[in-house]
Amino acid sequence: MKKISADLLVIGAGPGGMAAALKAYENGVKNVLMADRLPEAGGILQQCIHNGFGLHRFKKDMTGPEFAGEYIHRISKTKIQTLYSTMAIEMTRSGKVVLANSVDGLIEVSPKAIVLAMGCRERTRQQVWVPGTRPSGVFTAGVAQRFVNIEGYMPGKSVVVVGSGDIGMIMARRMTLEGAKVHAVTELLPYPGGLTRNVVQCLNDFGIPLYLRHNVINIYGRDRVAGVKIAKIDEAGEPTAETFDIECDTLLFSVGLIPENELSRMVELKLNPVTGGPFIDDNYQTEREGTFICGNAAFVNDLADYVSVEAEVAGASAAEFISHGRKKNGPKVPVVAGDNMRFVAPNFITRSDEVTLYSRVSSPMKDVIISSNGGLVRTAKQIVKPGEMIEIKLDAEKLKKIKEMKEFRIDVRKNERE
Repeated sequence: MKKISADLLVIGAGPGGMAAALKAYENGVKNVLMADRLPEAGGILQQCIHNGFGLHRFKKDMTGPEFAGEYIHRISKTKIQTLYSTMAIEMTRSGKVVLANSVDGLIEVSPKAIVLAMGCRERTRQQVWVPGTRPSGVFTAGVAQRFVNIEGYMPGKSVVVVGSGDIGMIMARRMTLEGAKVHAVTELLPYPGGLTRNVVQCLNDFGIPLYLRHNVINIYGRDRVAGVKIAKIDEAGEPTAETFDIECDTLLFSVGLIPENELSRMVELKLNPVTGGPFIDDNYQTEREGTFICGNAAFVNDLADYVSVEAEVAGASAAEFISHGRKKNGPKVPVVAGDNMRFVAPNFITRSDEVTLYSRVSSPMKDVIISSNGGLVRTAKQIVKPGEMIEIKLDAEKLKKIKEMKEFRIDVRKNERE
């Protein structure tokens, strides 16, 4: 087995992996190895040819490949080692990682620290229990996106999209632009699952109907999708007798993303049942010292900009761990998701300088106050939605007070004006 020396191993070369590797290198770790299963860096960004990237991170509107290209260019100016078309197939509790590719065979790496940046994967038809036959023409939205934008193939000409996630809405627009007829986007919940800007720019601007509280309950067709049956959903989440059929040859599923954590399970990291990623502190360190995680492998973000910012914290923290070992920050205060807050991450506060928390609400609310115990956070918002992440910034003064608490709780409540 071939052995490669690396002080830091970054698994994944998407926006998270690239940002973490670059930040660690800039912070003094000169022996960085970044590995990815794809033949090039960029991850999912390479197939996201629409704009809307980079507004937070680079202060300009970019496409996915342009956003990736910015990091690829910066990494090319360093001595960061890269391995593409390379899978991480084993990770042990002793810190050894086994990689594999068709050129080197098996590769063993025993780094001083690891950053996990594997991203996420799509839920499939089987995971949302849509019955029917198994004809061709059924895809996840991300797979269809790759076919159209990378491979140059059209999955079909007559389309229904299940789920109003961002990828689904973007692909509804993309298929329309390529000449297909998109008949409908269905959503099980009473509100869209993605960003408001995608509802407007991808559906409303192109006249694509969005059916809230509706779901596909059957797929017709033997060799190829011939149509679907759509039912209205009641308050209990069950299909009603109010149904209609749509003839189509293609069905795209955009029904949620799952953080990719097979490697995390190998080393028995405890996973958060809400986010699907490991529990982490504000250094993006897992419960295993020296193992950091960032981006969609930790929790699903709505913007690649957020992924890269989180990854820079993970990269800088990994660099400090390599240089100085365990960081002593004093008390470790749990962060708790309170009223109408689905999750808040990171899960523990240890730092004393500054911390950004990311959160999602459980359901939409208008005219609310986002607040914390002790009154350290109090922000009024006109509307909050599950599809749009909330940033909560904490400065040194607030962190000092939080360190004296047993827990730090974030709530979303109606704004009761005096």
